[in-house]
Amino acid sequence: MPDPTQPTETTEALVAPHSLRYTYKRSVGPIMGKFFTALREGRLVGVRRSDGSVMCPPKEYDPETAAALSEMVDLGDSGVVTTWAWVKTPRAKQPLDHAFAYALIQLDGADTPLLHAVDAGSESHMSTGMRVKARWKDERVGHITDIACFEPAEEGA
Repeated sequence: MPDPTQPTETTEALVAPHSLRYTYKRSVGPIMGKFFTALREGRLVGVRRSDGSVMCPPKEYDPETAAALSEMVDLGDSGVVTTWAWVKTPRAKQPLDHAFAYALIQLDGADTPLLHAVDAGSESHMSTGMRVKARWKDERVGHITDIACFEPAEEGA
């Protein structure tokens, strides 16, 4: 009888097919549901936190106090770039097929920034503190990609 503590000689590697998939869909709940519904309508909303500040994207619970949140607040679709990173060569599944910036954008009426793409044309046109405005898709479905991207806001806008 072979000793089970000793390695045995094998001539082939054992192989088992495996596919990693997530076959479920997440339910968004009442707060995120309102956020996605507003996106479909071409609007942005946030939620008022326990300290009175407004968070966008909204969450169901205050990240500092864990208090349940429910008061939705309408926001503008323009804001200020608080920080950004330039993407010189986009990959296949990125939001734009040409160079763009990922930026944190503090929307008018919000106290926290939203991460999204900015189509500035060139890196030299990007800057922290610049004003940007959402470019909405014509056909919206209630997804963050209903905002095609943000673009520099016209002066005086």
